Amino acid sequence: MAWNQPGGQQNPWGRKPGADGVDQALKDWQRRFEAFFGGAGGSKNGLSPLLLLAVVIVGWLLSGFYQVNPAERGVLQRFGKFVAVREPGWGWRLRGVETITKVNVSAVNSVKYESRVLTADVNLVNLTLAVQYQFSDPVKVLFGVRDPESSLRAVSESAIREIVGRGDLEAILVSARQQVTDRTKELIQRTLDTYGTGIRVTSVNLTEVQVPEAVVPAQRDANKAIADRERLQKEAETYQSGIIPVAEGAASRQIQDAEAYKAQVTALAEGEAARFNQVRQAYEASPRVTRERMYLDTIEGVLKGSKKVVIDSKAAGGNLIYLPLDKLTEGRARDADAGAASRPGAAAPEPETVTVDGRQRGER
Repeated sequence: MAWNQPGGQQNPWGRKPGADGVDQALKDWQRRFEAFFGGAGGSKNGLSPLLLLAVVIVGWLLSGFYQVNPAERGVLQRFGKFVAVREPGWGWRLRGVETITKVNVSAVNSVKYESRVLTADVNLVNLTLAVQYQFSDPVKVLFGVRDPESSLRAVSESAIREIVGRGDLEAILVSARQQVTDRTKELIQRTLDTYGTGIRVTSVNLTEVQVPEAVVPAQRDANKAIADRERLQKEAETYQSGIIPVAEGAASRQIQDAEAYKAQVTALAEGEAARFNQVRQAYEASPRVTRERMYLDTIEGVLKGSKKVVIDSKAAGGNLIYLPLDKLTEGRARDADAGAASRPGAAAPEPETVTVDGRQRGER
């Protein structure tokens, strides 16, 4: 006979002794709990509505607690509007009305990208740039730009193109690599501050700088052309350095000669003018004597350079006294030439042969 039939055996999984007492105790506690919260009008088959409401309220209040870690800052918003920045620790907010957004301001993030840049000396290089940064201002990070990391990538690429485009390949590869990264970091930070991203750049590194294989021959030719241009420029500068001082010296010498000639001509003209004035004054005082003296001076100047002497024998009365007149005239001529050479602006010597008629002098 089955165990569940009337008069059959007892249920093999029947209650153990004392199980009914435990169930009865649980039911008593349930009735007391319902009576406390539900009163006489409480439901006998379930929990009271007030009890459910109290549980919901307690759960809602408990869900408003939050914790901000030491490396984070909490941005509190009420209906989407910024309210305040919460420091690390425990806090409470109105769940459903206020929201808290945590921003890690201590973690160092990194962004890395590759770019192909043209240098100032017409060389194409492949750069791998690594930028490390932190979120310094959580408010600007959340509300300044839509995507801070995308903005950082765009600004970093623009900055490295500008800095590398001002330098040559040798400086980027060897000598001025650190200066390039420092200037790039400064430019990135300045641009990010202008945009109000709330990002602080900690370091910028050029992890890899390579020349593309496809453009190596063209760059070699370009570098050779640049070297030839620099060599020709240096040769031109050397020639310029040598020819300009010579030209300046010659110009200065000509100017000095012209000034000396000007002073000489001016002095001679002033002397001649002064002498003429003196002669004019003497002529006004004694015309006959002045004419005679001028005639004698003129004849003396004409005859002193002559080497031949012609004497009118008739005027001499037929008596000729032999004297070495040619030697005497030569000596006088040498003395006159020496005196004339010592004076600037001396006149050219007159013809060597002069014929003088003694009767002409008497007639004058």
